[in-house]
Amino acid sequence: MATTLLEASSIESVLGKEAEDLLTYKAKVSKDLLHLPGPDFIDRVWTNSDRNPQVLRNLQLLYSTGRLANTGYLSILPVDQGIEHSAGASFAPNPIYFDPENIVKLAIAAGCNAVATTLGVLGLVSRKYAHKIPFIVKLNHNELLTVPNQFDQVLFADPEQAWNLGAAAVGATIYFGSEQSTRQIQEVSQAFKRAHELGLATILWCYLRNNAFKQDKDYHLAADLTGQANHLGVTIEADIIKQKLPETNNGYGAVAKAIGKSYGKTDERVYTELTTDHPIDLTRYQVLNCYSGRAGLINSGGASGKNDFAEAVRTAVINKRAGGTGLISGRKTFQRPLEEGVKLFHAIQDVYLSPDVTIA
Repeated sequence: MATTLLEASSIESVLGKEAEDLLTYKAKVSKDLLHLPGPDFIDRVWTNSDRNPQVLRNLQLLYSTGRLANTGYLSILPVDQGIEHSAGASFAPNPIYFDPENIVKLAIAAGCNAVATTLGVLGLVSRKYAHKIPFIVKLNHNELLTVPNQFDQVLFADPEQAWNLGAAAVGATIYFGSEQSTRQIQEVSQAFKRAHELGLATILWCYLRNNAFKQDKDYHLAADLTGQANHLGVTIEADIIKQKLPETNNGYGAVAKAIGKSYGKTDERVYTELTTDHPIDLTRYQVLNCYSGRAGLINSGGASGKNDFAEAVRTAVINKRAGGTGLISGRKTFQRPLEEGVKLFHAIQDVYLSPDVTIA
C-alpha cells in the first residue's frame, strides 16, 4: 500500500469546522447492508455475475493500479471536457492539456487507477501508454457547437474502437430525465452489452438533465433522483457508477409541485427511514441504489474554484464514509500546473489510504 502523505490531523485541518461531524457521524442506514470496498472486492462481488473472465480481468486491473492499488478504491482522471465544455473553456487555464499526451502523463504521475477520456486522445497515444495505465474510452458526449446549444449525449465512438486501442473499460453518460433519455438508455445499453462481450468493463455517468429539476433548489443534485438514476444505470449493467455528490433531497416532491401533477413514484420511508439531510446519509442512499454497493459508486470532483483542495478532500471523506468506491476528479486537477494537480490527486487518495477515515 502507498504511503499516506495526508495524516489524520491534516484531514481534520482541511475539513475545518465540519471535521468532527464528517469524521464521527454514524449513518442512518447500517453499513451492514452494503457490499463494501476492499482488496477482495472482485472475488467477493463479481465472480458470481454474468461478466466473462476478460471483464473480470479488466475490472481487477482497474482496482490494481496506482496508489490505491488493491484497496478496493478508485481514483480516476476524466478529461472529456474538451467536448462537453469546449476545449477552450477547459484547457485555456492550462494550455499544455491541448496535447493529449499530457493528460495521460498527469494520470500516471498522480498514481491514478485509470484515465478516462475521448477516443481521439487515447487513440493518439495508445501504443505508448495502453500498457502503463488502464484506459477508459468515453463513448458519447454533448457538443456545444449546435445553434442553439442543445443538451444531448450522442455516440462518438464504439466498443470495438476502444478494444482495438487497448482500453480496459468504456464509459458513457445518460442524461436521465431529458427528452432524449429513452434513446440514450437504448444506445448505451447496447454499447455496454457489446463492451462486455469484448471483455471491457463499463462505467456510467448517471446525470440528471431537465429544467424541471431546477426549482427552489437544484434538484439535479437530489439524493432521491440521483439514486434512481444510479438504479437505472446498474440495471443496464454498468459495473461502476459515476454520480455527482448529493446536496439535497425530495426531488420527486419538488418536481411534482412545480409541474402541478404527480411525478414518478417514491415512498415516504426514503425520507424518514433511509435518509436525513446529512451528506453521508444522502450519499449512502446513492450507494444503496447501486445494488447496495455491488456496483461501485464514484462521485465527481466538481468544477475548479478557489477551495479545490478542501472541497476535494471533503468529497472524498463523504464518499468513503458513505460506502462509496472513490473519486473521479478532472477540472480541479488539470486546470492547474501539473505538480499541483498531482498534489491534489494525492490529497484525495490519502483519504482512501487513511485508516482513520472509516465507513460510517
